[in-house]
Amino acid sequence: MTGWRSKSADESAEGLAAGPADRAPERAVEPAHGAAEEAPPAAATARPVPAGRVVRGRLAPPPSKSLTHRYLVLALLAGRPLALIDPLDAKDTRLLLAALEALGWRVERRPGEVVLEPPGATAPRSAAIDCGNAGTMLRLLIGALATVPGTWRLDGTPRLRERPVGPLVAALRDLGAEIAWEGRPGYPPLTVRGGRLPGGRTRLDAGESSQYLSALLIAAHAAAAPVTIEVAALASAPYVEITLAALARFGGGAERPAPDRFHVSPDALAGPTRLRVEGDFSAACYPAAAAALTGGRVTLEGLDADSPQGDRGFLELLERLGARMTWSEGGVTVEGTGELRAVDADLGAMPDQVPTLAALAPFARGTTRIRGVPHLRLKESDRLAAMAAELGRLGATVEERPDGLVIPGRWADAEPPAFPVTVDPHDDHRIAMSLALTALRRPGVSIARPEVVAKSYPGFWRDLTNLVG
Repeated sequence: MTGWRSKSADESAEGLAAGPADRAPERAVEPAHGAAEEAPPAAATARPVPAGRVVRGRLAPPPSKSLTHRYLVLALLAGRPLALIDPLDAKDTRLLLAALEALGWRVERRPGEVVLEPPGATAPRSAAIDCGNAGTMLRLLIGALATVPGTWRLDGTPRLRERPVGPLVAALRDLGAEIAWEGRPGYPPLTVRGGRLPGGRTRLDAGESSQYLSALLIAAHAAAAPVTIEVAALASAPYVEITLAALARFGGGAERPAPDRFHVSPDALAGPTRLRVEGDFSAACYPAAAAALTGGRVTLEGLDADSPQGDRGFLELLERLGARMTWSEGGVTVEGTGELRAVDADLGAMPDQVPTLAALAPFARGTTRIRGVPHLRLKESDRLAAMAAELGRLGATVEERPDGLVIPGRWADAEPPAFPVTVDPHDDHRIAMSLALTALRRPGVSIARPEVVAKSYPGFWRDLTNLVG
């Protein structure tokens, strides 16, 4: 699967609504009882998931969302033409391309690529940019636009207005950026008055999101003087490695004289003329998990075994659960063994895969403990609360903790219930895709608002349908 193609109705995007952002109780979600759920959410548009089938086949996961975002923002700062081969064509990346167009860039979409041309002397000096619910786009652009002359307003959905950016803005202000809050301090909407970033030294708390540090590392390359960043806390560290790898493709980088310190000597980014986006391990985890769960076999093509993407580690976690992995030059084959074992896992380095593991946990012998992910409450939804609630409605037992979940494998040796349930993805693409995994072995499940997967994996339902036959 490559980038720019038409979508079926199942793959179309839909706006994302707001959701609570700051719940952090410790509670147990009891299994649902009865023959049917009460008040199914959006049942008329729900998509049923076939249960009891073994997943088999081969597919190429979509291109990396993380790298597509970073390459597009780096192209903005490099200010040179770029042909991006196999970019992710999804809701979030389309929003970023629209932002480039608002900034005066010419964007030509072709099958399997997008061609970017900078505006030159015709660049606008102001723009209002819609970030939807794309947190990566928002944070990377706050940093980048601090270095682009003009006045830039950034806003998005109600949920985006609940996603924090205060530590990033504070650090940028330390470096001389002019950024004004338009509403609640620490959250969008905000206005960036861009220009030459003076540079200097700042201290950053990136405990909420590694995107704060990624934004600073990128923006520092356009500063007037060297930038030193002292990092007080860092969540999801592998995403910073993705940023550094992307910077290297544009001739940039950072020194790391200490584990908690980064130093950037500003220099013009030398953008490549053509750049290919590798496959997305985050998306690949869903078919891989489906194979492990159903005892099937899936070959995932176009994945780089040496990729800096942190979610590559989830494949190793699947091995701990009992699956088998076979790497080849063209990708990896994941084979389920018919049995899953519970794990105790700190997923702070790959938080996007918490819902994926939680989806498998009720079928794993023992008790699965997921920890180290308090920042998961600040994503497209509160993912800890969302998975606890929806798995509970399916009949699983889930204990929600401030930084994770505890899920006993009650269906490892017993049949799951089969009463019909329409689960709510909480307007979150990863919740929808993860609950679809559970539904492969828990009969009677439909996913409300299935189109939310268009945020990162527009072809998810097509690929799942092909794998279950």
